[in-house]
Amino acid sequence: MIEVDHLVKRYGAERAVNDISFQVEKGEVLGFLGPNGAGKSTTMKTITCFLPPTEGTVRVDGSDVRTNGLAVRRLIGYLPEHTPLYTDMVVRDYLAFMARMRGVEARDVAARIGEMTARCGLERVLHKPIDALSKGYRQRVGLAQAMIHNPPILILDEPTTGLDPNQIVEIRELIRSIGQEKTVILSTHILPEVEASCDRVLIIHRGNLVADGTPGELQAGFEGSQTVHIRVDADESAVRAAVAGLEGVEMTHHEQDLDGWTHAVVSTRNAADLRPELFRLAVREGWTLAGLHRDEANLEDVFRQLTSN
Repeated sequence: MIEVDHLVKRYGAERAVNDISFQVEKGEVLGFLGPNGAGKSTTMKTITCFLPPTEGTVRVDGSDVRTNGLAVRRLIGYLPEHTPLYTDMVVRDYLAFMARMRGVEARDVAARIGEMTARCGLERVLHKPIDALSKGYRQRVGLAQAMIHNPPILILDEPTTGLDPNQIVEIRELIRSIGQEKTVILSTHILPEVEASCDRVLIIHRGNLVADGTPGELQAGFEGSQTVHIRVDADESAVRAAVAGLEGVEMTHHEQDLDGWTHAVVSTRNAADLRPELFRLAVREGWTLAGLHRDEANLEDVFRQLTSN
Protein backbone atom coordinates (compact mmCIF):
# COMPACT_ATOMS: atom_id res chain seq x y z
CA MET A 1 0.00 0.00 0.00
CA ILE A 2 2.86 2.40 0.79
CA GLU A 3 6.25 2.44 -0.92
CA VAL A 4 8.98 4.78 0.28
CA ASP A 5 12.04 4.62 -1.97
CA HIS A 6 15.27 6.47 -1.07
CA LEU A 7 13.38 9.32 0.57
CA VAL A 8 15.40 12.43 1.41
CA LYS A 9 13.95 15.55 3.02
CA ARG A 10 16.13 18.59 3.55
CA TYR A 11 15.45 21.80 5.43
CA GLY A 12 18.18 24.04 4.07
CA ALA A 13 21.47 22.26 4.70
CA GLU A 14 19.95 19.89 7.28
CA ARG A 15 18.80 16.42 6.26
CA ALA A 16 15.77 15.61 8.39
CA VAL A 17 15.28 12.33 6.51
CA ASN A 18 18.34 10.65 5.01
CA ASP A 19 17.76 8.19 2.14
CA ILE A 20 15.30 5.79 3.77
CA SER A 21 13.34 3.05 2.04
CA PHE A 22 10.54 0.81 3.31
CA GLN A 23 7.18 -0.65 2.34
CA VAL A 24 3.93 -1.08 4.26
CA GLU A 25 1.73 -3.95 3.14
CA LYS A 26 -2.06 -3.90 2.96
CA GLY A 27 -3.59 -4.65 6.36
CA GLU A 28 -0.31 -4.20 8.22
CA VAL A 29 -0.01 -2.24 11.49
CA LEU A 30 3.39 -0.55 11.47
CA GLY A 31 4.97 1.01 14.55
CA PHE A 32 7.15 3.96 13.51
CA LEU A 33 9.56 4.81 16.33
CA GLY A 34 12.37 7.22 17.00
CA PRO A 35 13.55 9.92 19.42
CA ASN A 36 12.23 13.46 19.15
CA GLY A 37 13.67 15.07 16.04
CA ALA A 38 14.52 11.74 14.39
CA GLY A 39 12.45 12.44 11.26
CA LYS A 40 9.25 10.50 12.03
CA SER A 41 6.79 13.35 11.60
CA THR A 42 8.61 14.62 8.52
CA THR A 43 8.32 11.18 6.92
CA MET A 44 4.62 10.94 7.72
CA LYS A 45 3.97 14.45 6.44
CA THR A 46 5.67 13.47 3.19
CA ILE A 47 3.53 10.34 2.84
CA THR A 48 0.38 12.40 3.46
CA CYS A 49 1.37 15.09 0.93
CA PHE A 50 1.85 17.86 3.50
CA LEU A 51 5.53 18.10 2.52
CA PRO A 52 7.14 17.33 -0.84
CA PRO A 53 10.17 15.02 -0.85
CA THR A 54 13.53 16.60 -1.66
CA GLU A 55 14.71 13.38 -3.30
CA GLY A 56 13.32 9.89 -3.79
CA THR A 57 9.77 8.72 -4.39
CA VAL A 58 6.75 7.94 -2.23
CA ARG A 59 3.80 6.00 -3.65
CA VAL A 60 0.51 5.17 -1.99
CA ASP A 61 -1.40 2.38 -3.72
CA GLY A 62 0.60 3.17 -6.84
CA SER A 63 -0.04 6.94 -6.80
CA ASP A 64 3.00 9.22 -6.54
CA VAL A 65 2.72 11.93 -3.88
CA ARG A 66 4.39 14.45 -6.25
CA THR A 67 2.18 13.97 -9.26
CA ASN A 68 -1.09 12.59 -7.90
CA GLY A 69 -1.46 14.06 -4.44
CA LEU A 70 -5.25 14.27 -4.54
CA ALA A 71 -5.59 10.53 -5.13
CA VAL A 72 -3.17 9.88 -2.25
CA ARG A 73 -5.15 12.12 0.11
CA ARG A 74 -8.35 10.24 -0.66
CA LEU A 75 -6.72 7.00 0.53
CA ILE A 76 -5.37 8.33 3.84
CA GLY A 77 -6.81 9.36 7.17
CA TYR A 78 -4.27 11.44 9.07
CA LEU A 79 -4.16 12.37 12.74
CA PRO A 80 -1.21 14.74 13.37
CA GLU A 81 0.43 15.02 16.79
CA HIS A 82 -1.36 18.30 17.49
CA THR A 83 -4.92 17.60 16.40
CA PRO A 84 -6.19 20.47 14.20
CA LEU A 85 -9.84 21.04 15.07
CA TYR A 86 -12.24 23.93 14.52
CA THR A 87 -12.91 24.40 18.22
CA ASP A 88 -15.82 26.82 17.77
CA MET A 89 -17.84 24.14 15.94
CA VAL A 90 -20.17 21.56 17.47
CA VAL A 91 -18.81 18.02 17.09
CA ARG A 92 -21.60 16.83 14.78
CA ASP A 93 -21.32 19.90 12.54
CA TYR A 94 -17.53 19.51 12.40
CA LEU A 95 -17.78 15.86 11.35
CA ALA A 96 -20.40 16.73 8.73
CA PHE A 97 -18.14 19.46 7.38
CA MET A 98 -15.12 17.12 7.26
CA ALA A 99 -17.18 14.42 5.58
CA ARG A 100 -18.19 16.76 2.76
CA MET A 101 -14.62 18.08 2.48
CA ARG A 102 -13.46 14.48 2.15
CA GLY A 103 -15.85 13.76 -0.68
CA VAL A 104 -18.52 11.78 1.16
CA GLU A 105 -21.81 11.97 -0.73
CA ALA A 106 -24.45 14.13 0.99
CA ARG A 107 -26.84 11.17 1.30
CA ASP A 108 -24.16 9.18 3.18
CA VAL A 109 -22.97 11.86 5.63
CA ALA A 110 -25.46 11.08 8.41
CA ALA A 111 -24.64 7.36 8.26
CA ARG A 112 -20.91 8.02 8.40
CA ILE A 113 -21.34 10.35 11.37
CA GLY A 114 -23.42 7.72 13.14
CA GLU A 115 -20.80 5.05 12.52
CA MET A 116 -17.92 7.26 13.72
CA THR A 117 -19.93 8.37 16.75
CA ALA A 118 -20.38 4.76 17.83
CA ARG A 119 -16.86 3.70 16.86
CA CYS A 120 -15.11 6.54 18.68
CA GLY A 121 -17.45 6.81 21.66
CA LEU A 122 -18.73 10.31 20.93
CA GLU A 123 -22.39 9.83 21.86
CA ARG A 124 -22.13 12.01 24.99
CA VAL A 125 -20.46 14.94 23.23
CA LEU A 126 -21.95 14.92 19.74
CA HIS A 127 -23.87 18.17 20.33
CA LYS A 128 -21.19 19.95 22.35
CA PRO A 129 -18.76 22.57 21.03
CA ILE A 130 -15.27 21.17 20.57
CA ASP A 131 -13.65 23.79 22.80
CA ALA A 132 -15.70 22.41 25.73
CA LEU A 133 -14.24 18.90 25.35
CA SER A 134 -11.47 17.25 27.33
CA LYS A 135 -8.24 16.37 25.52
CA GLY A 136 -9.29 12.73 25.41
CA TYR A 137 -12.52 13.55 23.63
CA ARG A 138 -10.71 15.90 21.26
CA GLN A 139 -8.45 13.00 20.29
CA ARG A 140 -11.55 10.90 19.65
CA VAL A 141 -12.96 13.64 17.43
CA GLY A 142 -9.61 13.76 15.61
CA LEU A 143 -9.75 10.02 15.00
CA ALA A 144 -13.34 10.30 13.81
CA GLN A 145 -12.45 12.98 11.25
CA ALA A 146 -9.50 10.88 10.06
CA MET A 147 -11.82 7.94 9.40
CA ILE A 148 -14.96 9.78 8.28
CA HIS A 149 -14.34 9.02 4.59
CA ASN A 150 -13.52 5.35 5.33
CA PRO A 151 -9.92 5.42 4.04
CA PRO A 152 -7.96 2.16 3.73
CA ILE A 153 -4.89 3.77 5.38
CA LEU A 154 -4.57 5.55 8.73
CA ILE A 155 -1.49 7.48 9.81
CA LEU A 156 -1.50 8.37 13.51
CA ASP A 157 1.22 10.60 14.96
CA GLU A 158 1.43 10.34 18.78
CA PRO A 159 -2.33 9.78 19.21
CA THR A 160 -2.07 9.35 23.01
CA THR A 161 0.16 12.36 23.81
CA GLY A 162 -1.07 14.28 26.84
CA LEU A 163 -3.81 11.84 27.79
CA ASP A 164 -4.35 10.44 31.27
CA PRO A 165 -3.92 6.67 31.86
CA ASN A 166 -7.62 5.90 31.42
CA GLN A 167 -7.80 7.88 28.19
CA ILE A 168 -4.65 6.17 26.89
CA VAL A 169 -6.23 2.75 27.43
CA GLU A 170 -9.42 3.84 25.65
CA ILE A 171 -7.59 5.25 22.61
CA ARG A 172 -5.26 2.24 22.51
CA GLU A 173 -8.20 -0.18 22.37
CA LEU A 174 -9.76 1.91 19.61
CA ILE A 175 -6.55 1.82 17.58
CA ARG A 176 -6.28 -1.95 18.03
CA SER A 177 -9.78 -2.45 16.66
CA ILE A 178 -9.03 -0.13 13.72
CA GLY A 179 -5.87 -2.11 12.97
CA GLN A 180 -7.92 -5.23 12.30
CA GLU A 181 -9.37 -3.75 9.13
CA LYS A 182 -7.05 -0.98 7.87
CA THR A 183 -3.40 -0.36 7.10
CA VAL A 184 -2.04 1.70 10.00
CA ILE A 185 1.17 3.62 10.65
CA LEU A 186 1.41 4.41 14.35
CA SER A 187 4.03 6.73 15.78
CA THR A 188 4.27 6.72 19.58
CA HIS A 189 6.74 6.82 22.46
CA ILE A 190 4.72 4.27 24.44
CA LEU A 191 6.67 1.15 23.50
CA PRO A 192 4.50 -1.48 25.24
CA GLU A 193 1.67 -0.15 23.08
CA VAL A 194 3.74 -0.95 19.98
CA GLU A 195 4.64 -4.42 21.25
CA ALA A 196 0.98 -5.18 21.88
CA SER A 197 -0.57 -3.83 18.69
CA CYS A 198 1.97 -3.63 15.84
CA ASP A 199 2.85 -6.32 13.31
CA ARG A 200 6.13 -4.66 12.44
CA VAL A 201 8.40 -1.92 13.76
CA LEU A 202 10.60 0.65 12.05
CA ILE A 203 13.08 2.67 14.13
CA ILE A 204 14.50 5.90 12.72
CA HIS A 205 17.40 7.81 14.27
CA ARG A 206 18.86 11.10 13.04
CA GLY A 207 17.02 10.66 9.76
CA ASN A 208 18.35 7.15 9.16
CA LEU A 209 16.43 3.89 9.27
CA VAL A 210 18.22 1.76 11.89
CA ALA A 211 15.83 -1.18 12.42
CA ASP A 212 13.04 -2.97 10.56
CA GLY A 213 11.33 -6.12 11.79
CA THR A 214 8.65 -7.60 13.98
CA PRO A 215 8.87 -6.80 17.71
CA GLY A 216 9.94 -10.41 18.32
CA GLU A 217 12.67 -10.27 15.67
CA LEU A 218 14.09 -7.04 17.04
CA GLN A 219 14.12 -8.37 20.60
CA ALA A 220 15.71 -11.66 19.50
CA GLY A 221 18.48 -9.74 17.74
CA PHE A 222 19.18 -7.54 20.76
CA GLU A 223 22.85 -7.87 21.72
CA GLY A 224 23.19 -7.44 25.43
CA SER A 225 24.33 -9.39 28.45
CA GLN A 226 22.23 -12.26 29.75
CA THR A 227 20.96 -11.58 33.27
CA VAL A 228 19.38 -14.15 35.60
CA HIS A 229 18.01 -13.73 39.13
CA ILE A 230 18.44 -16.67 41.52
CA ARG A 231 17.25 -17.08 45.13
CA VAL A 232 18.65 -19.95 47.22
CA ASP A 233 18.96 -20.96 50.88
CA ALA A 234 22.73 -20.50 51.04
CA ASP A 235 25.20 -18.02 52.38
CA GLU A 236 26.13 -15.24 49.99
CA SER A 237 29.82 -16.11 50.08
CA ALA A 238 29.06 -19.73 49.16
CA VAL A 239 26.90 -18.63 46.25
CA ARG A 240 29.58 -16.23 45.05
CA ALA A 241 32.27 -18.92 45.20
CA ALA A 242 30.14 -21.43 43.31
CA VAL A 243 29.14 -18.95 40.61
CA ALA A 244 32.78 -17.92 40.18
CA GLY A 245 33.48 -21.46 38.99
CA LEU A 246 31.21 -21.01 35.98
CA GLU A 247 33.06 -19.86 32.87
CA GLY A 248 32.31 -16.31 31.72
CA VAL A 249 29.75 -15.75 34.50
CA GLU A 250 29.79 -13.24 37.32
CA MET A 251 27.55 -12.09 40.17
CA THR A 252 26.73 -8.43 39.68
CA HIS A 253 24.50 -7.99 42.73
CA HIS A 254 23.61 -9.93 45.86
CA GLU A 255 21.71 -9.56 49.08
CA GLN A 256 20.94 -11.91 51.96
CA ASP A 257 17.73 -11.62 53.95
CA LEU A 258 17.25 -12.31 57.66
CA ASP A 259 16.15 -15.89 56.99
CA GLY A 260 19.42 -16.72 55.27
CA TRP A 261 18.13 -16.73 51.68
CA THR A 262 20.46 -15.18 49.13
CA HIS A 263 19.16 -13.30 46.11
CA ALA A 264 21.86 -12.99 43.46
CA VAL A 265 21.91 -11.37 40.03
CA VAL A 266 24.11 -13.39 37.69
CA SER A 267 25.19 -12.24 34.23
CA THR A 268 27.22 -13.29 31.22
CA ARG A 269 28.36 -11.36 28.18
CA ASN A 270 26.89 -13.79 25.66
CA ALA A 271 23.28 -14.60 24.88
CA ALA A 272 23.27 -18.15 26.27
CA ASP A 273 20.47 -18.97 28.71
CA LEU A 274 22.05 -19.35 32.16
CA ARG A 275 19.05 -20.90 33.87
CA PRO A 276 19.76 -24.61 33.13
CA GLU A 277 23.35 -24.23 34.30
CA LEU A 278 22.34 -22.40 37.48
CA PHE A 279 19.68 -25.03 38.19
CA ARG A 280 22.29 -27.81 37.89
CA LEU A 281 24.62 -25.78 40.14
CA ALA A 282 21.93 -25.53 42.81
CA VAL A 283 21.36 -29.32 42.63
CA ARG A 284 25.09 -30.05 42.94
CA GLU A 285 25.46 -27.72 45.91
CA GLY A 286 22.33 -29.03 47.62
CA TRP A 287 20.64 -25.62 47.68
CA THR A 288 16.90 -25.20 47.91
CA LEU A 289 15.92 -23.13 44.90
CA ALA A 290 13.18 -20.58 45.60
CA GLY A 291 13.44 -18.47 42.45
CA LEU A 292 15.08 -18.52 39.04
CA HIS A 293 14.10 -16.11 36.27
CA ARG A 294 15.72 -14.34 33.35
CA ASP A 295 15.49 -10.67 32.40
CA GLU A 296 14.03 -10.63 28.90
CA ALA A 297 15.07 -7.97 26.41
CA ASN A 298 12.13 -5.79 25.43
CA LEU A 299 11.50 -3.20 22.76
CA GLU A 300 12.66 -0.45 25.08
CA ASP A 301 16.09 -2.13 25.36
CA VAL A 302 16.34 -2.35 21.58
CA PHE A 303 15.21 1.25 21.14
CA ARG A 304 17.73 2.60 23.65
CA GLN A 305 20.59 0.59 22.16
CA LEU A 306 19.89 1.84 18.63
CA THR A 307 19.20 5.51 19.46
CA SER A 308 21.49 6.26 22.39
CA ASN A 309 24.26 7.96 20.41
